Amino acid sequence: MEQLALRYVERFATTEGKLVDYLMRKRRERGWAGEGPPDVAGLAARIVALGYIDDRAYAEAKAASLARRGMGARRVRQALQAARVGEDDHAAIAPQVAEAARDAALAFARRRRIGPFGDGQADRAMREKQFAAMMRAGHDSALSRRILSAEPGDMLDGDDDGGGDP
Repeated sequence: MEQLALRYVERFATTEGKLVDYLMRKRRERGWAGEGPPDVAGLAARIVALGYIDDRAYAEAKAASLARRGMGARRVRQALQAARVGEDDHAAIAPQVAEAARDAALAFARRRRIGPFGDGQADRAMREKQFAAMMRAGHDSALSRRILSAEPGDMLDGDDDGGGDP
């Protein structure tokens, strides 16, 4: 089990929770020949203590990556929960996520060519679809509305061009 754990940590950025899940799955798939069930949680805790896994560093990197891709705070929270990042680590990076919210929303809008980055010809039905896309990406509804209502050229490169504070 220890070799499986070390190989997994060597190959993938992971969290303690994901490592425990992986080891439990491998134990089920391959069987266990030892006496009594292996201490999977203890093994994962020992690997964390050795410094091979750092949930907070993983959470920071994952949040930054998702923000660069234009994902909002809600999607970041979902990704961190799926990765089994603890609530204390998530709370520690919450200010970083909140700070990046506007830039992430603008990156999403720029990538999808919506709001100020579109051609300005979106009708009501198209704006509703764009709003829904921003909501699925995890952005706040008020911020999404402000971005969608901005005119083309109002916000270039994430900076405000005097067109209000989206």
